[in-house]
Amino acid sequence: MVDLNLTINTDLARDILTGFIKSEVTRIGMNRAVVGLSGGLDSALSCALAVDALGAENVLAVRMPYKASSKDSLDHAKVLIDQLGIPNKTIEITDMVEPLFNLDPEISNMRKGNVMARERMIVLFDQSEVFKGLVIGTSNKTEILLGYSTIYGDSASAMNPIGDLYKTQVRQLSRAMNIPAPIIDKPPSADLWEDQTDEKELGFTYEDVDKLLYLLVDQRYSPQEAVEAGFAEAFVKTVTARIRRNQFKRMQPPIAKVSNRTVGYDFLYLRDWGT
Repeated sequence: MVDLNLTINTDLARDILTGFIKSEVTRIGMNRAVVGLSGGLDSALSCALAVDALGAENVLAVRMPYKASSKDSLDHAKVLIDQLGIPNKTIEITDMVEPLFNLDPEISNMRKGNVMARERMIVLFDQSEVFKGLVIGTSNKTEILLGYSTIYGDSASAMNPIGDLYKTQVRQLSRAMNIPAPIIDKPPSADLWEDQTDEKELGFTYEDVDKLLYLLVDQRYSPQEAVEAGFAEAFVKTVTARIRRNQFKRMQPPIAKVSNRTVGYDFLYLRDWGT
C-alpha cells in the first residue's frame, strides 16, 4: 500500500519557516517585510509567519484590488490584518492596468490576469523601498510545480517561506496558526475574474494532485509507477507534462557562457555575500 499521508508536524514547520524568514531578512541587515495580501490562504499564511518571525509592527500588508475583485477578498484580508494588528495599505490597480487593457479590445482573461499579477508585484517592490522591507513570497509547492503562476508576477519575491508546502499542507499549518476560518474554507481562487477558481481552471482538485505530486517529486516515482499506484494514466500524463513544461518558470534566465566565470554557472555565491 502506497503511503500518501501528507500530514506535517505543524509546530516544527512553524519553527522552521519563522526561523527561515528571520534569518533571510536579518542576514542582509534588514528587519522588515512586505506581503501582498489577497484575502486568500497562501498570502494569509505567509503574512502570519512573517509576523511570527519579525513582529507585527515590522510587516506591511498591501491589498491591491482591481475593480472586478471580489469584496469578500478585501474583507477577508481585512479580518487577518485586524487579527494580526499589522500596518496595511490598500492600493487599487485598476487605473494602472486599464490603459494597457484598452489597447487591445480582444485581450483575453488570461492576459489580463498576467498583467494584474505583474502590476501587483510592481506595487509590492515599490512599497518594499518605502517600508524598507523584503517582499515575502506566497506561492505554494503545488503551484510552483504545476507552473500555476505568472512569471515575474505572483511568482516573484525576495524569499518564499511556503514554497515547499503543498496546498493541503498550507491548509494544515494555517489551521494550526489560527488563520480565520473563512479564508481557510473558501475555494482557492486568484480572483482574476468572476467565478474563477483554481481547481476549475486546473481541471482537478488540490487534494488529488498533491498526492500525485508527492509520489512523483518527493518519492521519485516514475509516471508508470504512479499509474500502478492507482492514479489514472491521463491524470498522470497531464500533471507530468505541466511539471516539465513549466520548468523554465522555476529557473533563473539562462546566460550564454562566453567567459571563464559566468554568473549562475561559475560565479556562485550566497545572496548575502559581501554584506
